[in-house]
Amino acid sequence: MKIESVETILAEDKWLLVKVTTDDGIVGIGEAGLHGVPEAAEAAVNTFARYLVGKDPLRIEHHFQYLYRFSHFRGAAIMGALSAIDIALWDISGKHFEAPVYVLMGGKVRDKARVYMHVNGDTVEDLYANAKAAVDEGFTALRFTPFVENSQTQYYNQRYSAMIAEARQRVAAVREAGGNDIDVCVEIHRRLTIPEAIELGRAIEEFRPFFYEDPTTPDSNESMAEIARSINIPIATGERIHTIWEFRELLQLKAARYIRPDVCLAGGLTHCKKIAAVAESFSVGVIPHNPLTPISTAACVQLDACIPNFVLQEYTGEDKPPKSLMVKKPLRLEKGYLIIPEEPGIGVEINDEFFATHQYTPRPLNTPLRDDGSVADR
Repeated sequence: MKIESVETILAEDKWLLVKVTTDDGIVGIGEAGLHGVPEAAEAAVNTFARYLVGKDPLRIEHHFQYLYRFSHFRGAAIMGALSAIDIALWDISGKHFEAPVYVLMGGKVRDKARVYMHVNGDTVEDLYANAKAAVDEGFTALRFTPFVENSQTQYYNQRYSAMIAEARQRVAAVREAGGNDIDVCVEIHRRLTIPEAIELGRAIEEFRPFFYEDPTTPDSNESMAEIARSINIPIATGERIHTIWEFRELLQLKAARYIRPDVCLAGGLTHCKKIAAVAESFSVGVIPHNPLTPISTAACVQLDACIPNFVLQEYTGEDKPPKSLMVKKPLRLEKGYLIIPEEPGIGVEINDEFFATHQYTPRPLNTPLRDDGSVADR
């Protein structure tokens, strides 16, 4: 069996899928997680395709090492491309051996993966109502940001005291909506400085957040560690880093109690299994990052199934349109859990008709500005 072709599929403003086809007709599908600049990852995939065509698709580790080491360059475009290819090759391997990927990676250690659902609302009342609806739907963990995401007046141009007070009110609303039967996951989106992150963390401790995600930018592990030492909420971070070495250094500084590798950005299933093992050696849990399509979700669940330190899986409603239409059959969701699939490969097949009618539109550059004209972190 040889790789016959490597194709890319760009759709809407951020989805980049990779389709790898073998000479005996097996098709593997993967996804790249560089959704901010998908064109860059696509260019890297096309470069890697020149090597892959004609190769044995089952030599996954060898191909990963060959492509990772072929030049001195690293980073998100390279790792996004490698991740998509790696997932697709695992999908091919599972289909070739007629087994789910998790079987090939050591076998499953659980039958279902608990998920957390995104909730939002421009007002506290809307956020409360959305959280209540998600709980009624069966979700036991909710993720939200304490800032109004579609408004640049809150946090970017809001005064410090008002920002802390309003964010605290929003966290309180979600806790009230779910009571003590749900886990509250607070997502900061890297927007705060170190003192702001510490102050807000202390202000919301009483609501017992399950985790406090990305309170500041991932540029410095020491900065994240300072925040972790200063508050009594577990830090979750890692969606913007790519390798076992970066994660090891994060963990050595005790900067996170949960890590958030993105299977579509941090080297696919091959590398993320290693990242999870590094975290296991530090007694740290894994909560895979997953804001993408059902392809990403399916790959994440294969990892969730076979690592002992899995904690939660990010979920964005892939069982409902439009995302459910991207695949022929989405993974089964039951009462806040994704059921580990038994189908070969990663367990889903893409719906070519959906992607044929959803063309790519370049994403606008809309980096937020503060009212003094300076650039804010997104």
